[in-house]
Amino acid sequence: MRHRVLGGTGIEVSPYCLGTMMFGAVGNADHDDCARIVHAALDEGINFVDTADMYSRGESETIVGKALRGRRDDVVLATKFHFPLGEGPNRGGNSRRHVVRAVEDSLRRLGTDWIDLYQVHRPDHTTDVEETLSALTDLVRQGKIRAFGCSTFPAEQIVEAYHVAERRGLQRFRTEQPPYSVLARGVERHVLPTAQRLGMGVLTWSPLASGFLTGRYRKGRALDLSSGRPTLHPDRFDPSAPRTAAKLEAVEQLVGVAAEVGCSLPELAIAFPLAHPAVTSVIIGPRTMEQLRDTLKGTSVVLDDAVLDRIDAIVPPGTDVYPPDGVWAPPALTTPALRRRPVASRPAA
Repeated sequence: MRHRVLGGTGIEVSPYCLGTMMFGAVGNADHDDCARIVHAALDEGINFVDTADMYSRGESETIVGKALRGRRDDVVLATKFHFPLGEGPNRGGNSRRHVVRAVEDSLRRLGTDWIDLYQVHRPDHTTDVEETLSALTDLVRQGKIRAFGCSTFPAEQIVEAYHVAERRGLQRFRTEQPPYSVLARGVERHVLPTAQRLGMGVLTWSPLASGFLTGRYRKGRALDLSSGRPTLHPDRFDPSAPRTAAKLEAVEQLVGVAAEVGCSLPELAIAFPLAHPAVTSVIIGPRTMEQLRDTLKGTSVVLDDAVLDRIDAIVPPGTDVYPPDGVWAPPALTTPALRRRPVASRPAA
């Protein structure tokens, strides 16, 4: 497998990154089977593994740590912090208090002395970004992490963090991890161009668009809502909803494109983000060995300009057929009081 340099770090990573969100209670609870998946991925040339402390409440990190024993030096290991794992205040967020506790917990679960890429899982409007960057810079200087990045940050906050780091003499975000797929192309408008301008590496997640690009859900066919993701968010899979109908319509057209290319729909879906010049690596998240094997069949798929033009005609650049799941929403959108003047001051006269 080829390698790409991760931003300006000099660290070389495989274009496929093994995501481990499905390791543990929420997916595959068999630790030995998960370890076999990790070993198979490494044997196929993947050297990049991504996890997070919140995946199965730390269980995923524990599994990854056990799987990497004896092979740690060959792997670029990434994890994330932000979400609370316990009840009570100060158990989550991006404060220095939480960062220094979270990294120690992750190092213990992973069974390692260092983390190659430590990522802020989501923005935190209650914490100054300088506070977060300062804490992360200290962790680099202590040797506990090699580099740090952000995940699902809007472009304006990436730029703000860059300028704060520059003014304060702090290290900066080296990577961004956004959702990106054929059906969710919104990051092409601002996030990916910003990452390119700032020399950041990009790890994209959800290339299969929550399962819609697996081919499992098709227009005119009964949708099984009794298992998998539909059980968690049935509204997102309701075939009578206009948004679901739009996804299914796009999928039908993309199935035809994949057939002309001579690959499966999932192979087309994963090859698509890899064609963008800003993207360093695409995170794949197999739950089973079979899923890993099927995904690895697409490593040689190449989408030429004619195919990408066809995809652009189906889903225009910068367009989201649906808002990606799990994307951070700024308080200005979620808190009405921040976007509504007092009633008395609303009239123009």
